[in-house]
Amino acid sequence: MDILDFQNFTQLFRPMTCIMSVRKLPDGTCGEIRIVTGNKEYIEMTMKYTQLGANIFTEDFLPDQPYTRYIQQDLNFEDFCFRSAVLGKTLNTYVKPERMPFWIHLTMVPLTVPDAEPDLFYCTYSQEISTEADPNMIALQPDIASAVISTCMKLGCTEDFEKTIQEVICDIRDLCDASHCCILLTDFSERTCEVLCEAFSKTTDLLPMKHYLDEDFFEIAESWIDTIGGSTCIIVKDEHDWEVLRERNPRWSESLASAGAKNIVLFPLRNDNEVLGFIWAINYNVENVIKIKETLELTTYFVAAQIANQQMIKRLRVLSTIDLLTGVMNRNSMNNRVEELVSGKDETTQNVGVVFADLNGLKAVNDCEGHFAGDLMLKNAALVLMRCFPDCEIYRAGGDEFSVFAVDLPETELHRRIVLMHETLSSTEGVSFAVGCCTRPAKEVRMAMRLADERMYEDKLMYYKLHPELRRN
Repeated sequence: MDILDFQNFTQLFRPMTCIMSVRKLPDGTCGEIRIVTGNKEYIEMTMKYTQLGANIFTEDFLPDQPYTRYIQQDLNFEDFCFRSAVLGKTLNTYVKPERMPFWIHLTMVPLTVPDAEPDLFYCTYSQEISTEADPNMIALQPDIASAVISTCMKLGCTEDFEKTIQEVICDIRDLCDASHCCILLTDFSERTCEVLCEAFSKTTDLLPMKHYLDEDFFEIAESWIDTIGGSTCIIVKDEHDWEVLRERNPRWSESLASAGAKNIVLFPLRNDNEVLGFIWAINYNVENVIKIKETLELTTYFVAAQIANQQMIKRLRVLSTIDLLTGVMNRNSMNNRVEELVSGKDETTQNVGVVFADLNGLKAVNDCEGHFAGDLMLKNAALVLMRCFPDCEIYRAGGDEFSVFAVDLPETELHRRIVLMHETLSSTEGVSFAVGCCTRPAKEVRMAMRLADERMYEDKLMYYKLHPELRRN
């Protein structure tokens, strides 16, 4: 068939459709992939894509050109073309590549071309696009649907996220028949990353991620975004894919090879256009690569959503329990802790030493030097307490009031810490405390707080007697 024959054939298709040619190399792997021709709807899609905000095609359409003339090289797309044209598979998927502002429902059907070159194979590529996701377009094989639903149910019903996410990563490792699976969380503002969970096969020699997470590893993780190149994931399964990876990301490619990776599939975990981390499988069963890709493509949505939910809960917990100015716990935390001790819910604590430390002269600083100076004074005061009571519970109980709960600390040691605090204050410019303390059994913590407060007040009166100019009005 010549170009004109292919052109006439594509006109029989109502959706945007083109003919792809795939050359099979002597070693059986994928060679050059070309867009032979397309129907009117396909050739005009440059304008349609541009109207949707996707500047994808950078060249006018010409027949029988390498597909990379028009779009960035995409290993996932190449794999689909190879499996359809060369291996004779009819493939269907529904995806939203990151580089495109819309969803694509694509179908590839292998073609038999009688007069084709022995190493040249063909398939049709039809697609429909939509700006909104349509759940009705997702058609899953029963085993894939079962795996995705199982993950959703586990994550949706859990009361112990860390335990459940570990079960999920083990399930994914089993699905992929991989040597190693991992979820790595990333913080692009702080430029840090941490392992959320990982799972290994019983026979692997691969090392845990803690052996690689040095201060420079974030740079490698950050490079994965460009390596994915706007696609949905990275799939490296054969030497052709390794060559592409070595060209795109030589540092990571070398790191993978030195770690013992023979292949890898890696997905970003995205939520609200934010990359929360990555999930990958190393040395997986390449015979199941399509099943692995389609399963993880959906699973990552739910995993990312649950991670985002957990991170939001942690942030809310911080906001409700931490004093954001000083970094110590707030009054709400102190009240909850008192209730826990009085009610006996904390069965391990025997005694509590309470220290009330009230800043001297904060109002005068705020009035004379401004609230910025007052805030700095509060921060420095909190630092002194954290330095002198590192193993104790420190709360900002009010505007200029701090409290320290020393759990099961001998009373002599508590007094030694208070002496150390005063010594530290002597070298901390502008910070002075009025202090009172008392130790009582845990269930009598309120009594300890009342007595400590009375003793602190006496110390406060003595301070203002010595410094009347700082007395609060």
